[in-house]
Amino acid sequence: MPGAETTITHVHQDEILTGEAVALDVQPLGFFMRALGVIIDMLASIIVILAFVLATTWLGTLGLIGADVIPIVTIVIAVLVMVVAPTTIETATRGRSLGRLAVGGRIVRVDGGAAGFRHAFIRALVGVLELWFTFGAIAALVGAFTPRSQRLGDLLAGTYSERTRTPALPPAPSGVPAPLVHWANVADVGRLPDRLSRRIAQFTRSADKLEAPARSRLATSLAHEASEFVSPVPDADPETFLRAVAAVRRAREIRAIELENARVASLVGAATTPHSDSVPHRPPQ
Repeated sequence: MPGAETTITHVHQDEILTGEAVALDVQPLGFFMRALGVIIDMLASIIVILAFVLATTWLGTLGLIGADVIPIVTIVIAVLVMVVAPTTIETATRGRSLGRLAVGGRIVRVDGGAAGFRHAFIRALVGVLELWFTFGAIAALVGAFTPRSQRLGDLLAGTYSERTRTPALPPAPSGVPAPLVHWANVADVGRLPDRLSRRIAQFTRSADKLEAPARSRLATSLAHEASEFVSPVPDADPETFLRAVAAVRRAREIRAIELENARVASLVGAATTPHSDSVPHRPPQ
């Protein structure tokens, strides 16, 4: 309608847009991890097929099954293992399988919802061609050229493999050490080079994983470099000094970003708000 505001939502490659126009950040499973999961599933299916074939052959040698029935039973077993079993397992487990459990993946719809029977059946039916008849060649070729490593069955069913195992979040950064809280209020770390600042931040994150001699040596070296750009230099051990410098630098950078965002928001608001005290233009007589 006229005068209504239009909101534009930018959706990136690794995001999905829900029905409420909310962009969700998702992580598709990578090409090689998907290939590994498919190989595991196919190997498990081959083992099951071979077990049924050997059992059928053994029953045929005992005369319990006629020789003319063995090919029919073999075809039925192949259909059950290649189509029926994957469809049933994927539907019952909401997109999971043995291989996807091993690599941490799950089949979902392109809109992020859970895949159902129709999606599983289409994927299994197309999988007979692209996985079994071509030994995975079609699936590998299509998956290599699609953004989310989707195979042909995924494209037809409208699904993709979502990563369910995400790396652990990094620990929260520590604040200024207690002995240097008062120093932090007057410290000048603005002249600290960005490269040295990144090295100090990296040291504070990984210091607990270093051996004591290497930790002490690296802290002393970094503290000596940083002391040339920090004023005043506190009376503290090198590691405490570095942790305080990293915390002060981080806090002030966050504050600068917040102020910049507030300034931009105020300028945008002022530009879009009409001025009520503006004098209307009077046409010439």
